[in-house]
Amino acid sequence: MSPSKPSIVFAHGLWADGSCYSKLIPALQHDGHEVVSAQNALDSLDGDVDAVRRALGRVSAPAILVGHSWGGFVITAAGTDERVAGLVYIAALAPDAGETPQDLIGKFDPPPLFSHLDAEDGRLWIARDGIADFCGDLPEAEQQLVWATQGSAAEAVLGASTDDPAWRTKPSWFCVTKQDHAVVPELQRFEVERMGATAVEVDSSHVPMLSQPETVLDLIRQAARSV
Repeated sequence: MSPSKPSIVFAHGLWADGSCYSKLIPALQHDGHEVVSAQNALDSLDGDVDAVRRALGRVSAPAILVGHSWGGFVITAAGTDERVAGLVYIAALAPDAGETPQDLIGKFDPPPLFSHLDAEDGRLWIARDGIADFCGDLPEAEQQLVWATQGSAAEAVLGASTDDPAWRTKPSWFCVTKQDHAVVPELQRFEVERMGATAVEVDSSHVPMLSQPETVLDLIRQAARSV
């Protein structure tokens, strides 16, 4: 790996694990970046932030944090770490101080996915009939793989908040997904404008890192070159 290139640390969303970046990691490693994809337990914001900070300890500084969906919330809280040089958001939640995921999602019409969630024992799962609202532009077999390997988030994370959003002091980039039924594109564009992020829009479902990985790779590379 090249010490002249920033490291890349990924944070995943609520119904995923670190392998959701499997189409990005080999290419970034080939480019010469140190790469770690944190495994977030999805139990609490603090726990997931700790997982990202542990991942930062496994690579060289400076690092770019990349967060998808809920992972954007995580990197917003974790990104104040002095080892972090920039933030890349993918179809993500990017809160301001004191905002919760519920606050952000409630700014616009409810995402279609949210009517296809199962709540069991305080955890949230995507129902079988909801997977198309999560990753409907993937081949059917790949959609079923995503469903079968989904994580389950604690309902309590929807009430989490951070006091010190990293995007206020760190440069940010954002991949807006125009066919998103989980984090609606109107919310994403609101966040982009508020952050002053460098943005690209892609005609994708909620998982562009799986359906259009080259677009996401280009954005991460742009962020990496800038630092």
